[in-house]
Amino acid sequence: MSAVRTVLGDVRPGELGVCDAHDHLFLCSPQLPGQELNDASAARAELEAFRAAGGSAVVQWTPYGMGRRTADLPSLSRAAGVHLVCATGLHQAAHYSPRLLDELRGKLAEVFVTELTVGIGTSGVRAGIIKVAGGFHGLDAHARWTMTAAAEAHRATDAPIAVHLEMGTGALDVLDLLCGELGVPPHRVILGHLNRSPDLAVHRQAAESGCWLAFDGPSRAHHATDWRMPDAVGALAEAGFGHRLLLGGDTVAAGARSVDGGPGMPYLLRRVRPRLALALGEELAERVLTDNPGRAFAADWR
Repeated sequence: MSAVRTVLGDVRPGELGVCDAHDHLFLCSPQLPGQELNDASAARAELEAFRAAGGSAVVQWTPYGMGRRTADLPSLSRAAGVHLVCATGLHQAAHYSPRLLDELRGKLAEVFVTELTVGIGTSGVRAGIIKVAGGFHGLDAHARWTMTAAAEAHRATDAPIAVHLEMGTGALDVLDLLCGELGVPPHRVILGHLNRSPDLAVHRQAAESGCWLAFDGPSRAHHATDWRMPDAVGALAEAGFGHRLLLGGDTVAAGARSVDGGPGMPYLLRRVRPRLALALGEELAERVLTDNPGRAFAADWR
């Protein structure tokens, strides 16, 4: 039976509810100095604010080695009454020390599988997705290495693979590698940040492959997010791909949390959902936020 793997255990797809399909409670990177998400009290407050706005599930895309604070996630999930899905996987090389990457050589897929099936460290929490990343309009050797490991881990577990597209680019290159060369079924791949490169032709080509398309990032200033999202989502829905769309907040810095004065997770439901419903109808908004995530993040776990 298909199930979504949360930090408190597996749940049926229909139990996930209103879902922020791409966000971060915790995140640390040398690429974001001074902007770390590492405050458990703030994370709890943010989850509670999301819950108060009508949310019931958050998928945290923070991968291996970037301050996931996995051991804190079960208590946060219980306290806020929100399902949490956490990630294994690996981001771009710039987010890690060369030493850490060297330590993972030859065993990356094994690490992913262990975190998906046994647990992350001593936390006992199992990851529910594999997060990897492409580059700007292409895939470097690091991206090919991580995606190859992700494909191997997918074959061993059926876990979905969530992909960071740098500035929204490289979607077709990612699909050529993951689904073409490596044989991952397209419906097990979730492409993130498509809104940052609002090329409707590429969106349509990606959708035609059968993958999931995530539009996310209202927390990031000067990105093509809110104001272009309805047009892009509408074009895909009109073309028959409304059943493949996801929405997320992608809060990546402390100042972007609602409890710190930013839009944060509640903004997805307070402002983005009404904007989408106004442009495209409540039925599509409900499908994108509730029905689609349950199917996108569910797996026939092995």
